[in-house]
Amino acid sequence: MAGGDAVVRVGRRRVRLSNLGKVLYPGTGFTKAEVIDYYSRVAPVLLPHLAGRPLTVRRFPDGVEGQSFFGKNVPPHAPEWVRTVRVGTPGSSRGAEFAEFVVVDELATLVWLANLAALELHVPQWVVGAGGVRRCPDLVVFDLDPGEPATVVECCRVAERLREVLVGDGLSPVVKTSGSKGLQVYAAVRVPSAEVPSVYAKGLARRLARETPQEVVWSMAKALRRGKVLIDWSQNNPAKTTVAPYSLRARPVPSVSTPVTWAEVAACRSPGDLVFVAEEVLARVARSGDLFAVGGASPLPV
Repeated sequence: MAGGDAVVRVGRRRVRLSNLGKVLYPGTGFTKAEVIDYYSRVAPVLLPHLAGRPLTVRRFPDGVEGQSFFGKNVPPHAPEWVRTVRVGTPGSSRGAEFAEFVVVDELATLVWLANLAALELHVPQWVVGAGGVRRCPDLVVFDLDPGEPATVVECCRVAERLREVLVGDGLSPVVKTSGSKGLQVYAAVRVPSAEVPSVYAKGLARRLARETPQEVVWSMAKALRRGKVLIDWSQNNPAKTTVAPYSLRARPVPSVSTPVTWAEVAACRSPGDLVFVAEEVLARVARSGDLFAVGGASPLPV
């Protein structure tokens, strides 16, 4: 795939690829062909985390140093075999009542999206049922965002405290880097309504902020965040998405939102300890499999 254009067979599909030599990460020379290759090779562990979830992509047609845009609606030129689902979007900034989302349930769709320079893949904490109906969330997420001069090192210490509480509540948390500055802690859950994860996450964020106000903040106000770790509980709003595990990020290097072990979190002493680029992630997967397998769902104690 080192040339300009190609037509490749992916499973039962034929996918047209273009501008394969185009550099999308100028800092390292990482090309569109390499983006497609990464997503193709990481697909066995990535696809299960996308299955059934309406996808929002962030596309970078001119690379990470160029303009980008978020896409919810399927592009009009999509192949007929790309699965889509019509989902209500109340509160949309564009006033749209519905969007026709792509659902990635096969490798060919992932390759097709990579060819569109859809570098970042974002999904909600719920899947769709028949007719595009939102099911109740099956995940709760805590997005740990450091306010300068805090870094991912401080996020690790907060993540360890979160883990202790979550385990005490009967959950089995897993953790990944955001691929940018912070960490994200997830757990599989069973809930009776869409609002429950947000209520639980907000309560836990407020508790940790109350216990250690010099280290943790739960409010979104930027003026309060300097040198502290924001526990962003609001990502549990059913209208929001978070970056998918194994997704590339639009950083100077092709960094990845990378599942890590709790031992790696405990050992982190420098921001560089938890930065992984595409090739490193592929090597980690080959060695350890999917570190983000969330396991069985548990009820939330609310």
